[in-house]
Amino acid sequence: MASSQTHHSASHAPRLCTAGSVTIGPDQPLTIIAGPCVLESLDQTLQIAELLRNTCAEHQLQLVFKASYDKANRSSKSSPRGPGLEKGLDWLDTVKRELDLPVTTDIHAPDQAAPAAAVADILQIPAFLCRQSDLLEAAADAAAPKRRAVNVKKGQFLSPAEMAGPVGQLAAAGCEHMMHPARGTFFGYHRLVNDFIGLGDMMALEPALPVCFDVTHSTQLPGASSQSGGRPDRAPLLARAATAAGVHALFIECHPCPAEAHSDGATQLPLEDIPQLLATCAAIHAAMKHAPAQ
Repeated sequence: MASSQTHHSASHAPRLCTAGSVTIGPDQPLTIIAGPCVLESLDQTLQIAELLRNTCAEHQLQLVFKASYDKANRSSKSSPRGPGLEKGLDWLDTVKRELDLPVTTDIHAPDQAAPAAAVADILQIPAFLCRQSDLLEAAADAAAPKRRAVNVKKGQFLSPAEMAGPVGQLAAAGCEHMMHPARGTFFGYHRLVNDFIGLGDMMALEPALPVCFDVTHSTQLPGASSQSGGRPDRAPLLARAATAAGVHALFIECHPCPAEAHSDGATQLPLEDIPQLLATCAAIHAAMKHAPAQ
């Protein structure tokens, strides 16, 4: 039977995105991009990465470990931001070497692109910065010679069709390995709406790229108080729906104790809940491979 993952015409078949040992795109295993929002300690980083690695291996899922060395977009000046560029990249390099995993991290300024690309297999452009031309060009320039990928998040203020702009800028700057995640769209105040028609539109854009669904950030209630609130109880529902819709990757932030997390504690999932969620998504992905094409 034809795979339901190939919903698009041949002209819209997404190109593949390579990140270290992982290839993201159609006819590939579902990729999980997961880890804590921000790096807090090396021991905790390795603990989270090891559980994710073992769980993904058990269910034939691909894994890219994610964590930020600096959270530059904070609701309060007093909020923890992370260990910084040098120490954070050193911890991520330790994850790569000790656990044999590709890694990704955010960059926030053009001068961070080159040092981050020396370690990170994917450079991530935060949603609020997806239209910053200098940052996109610097990411493409740093990624291309090292065959790194760039993951540019759809801004909450953009329509799916408007992501053709950031993607086009990356391509024009010579970036060959790209993907983009959906993470909801602003609707009024303090609410993101997950538009699955729009998710399908993102999968049909030209140039067609692998599409990732940002599970946990999609549950945010931005700026609901002195820090962003969230509905993490709905994250499993969104993960299941996005997997059934045919996305190529899921982005999930997790923490051993979200209430004590230095960032995004209101939306990160408890680490202990991850194995069951990934098992469910793996089963849905496998079932969709054998479902009749729609």
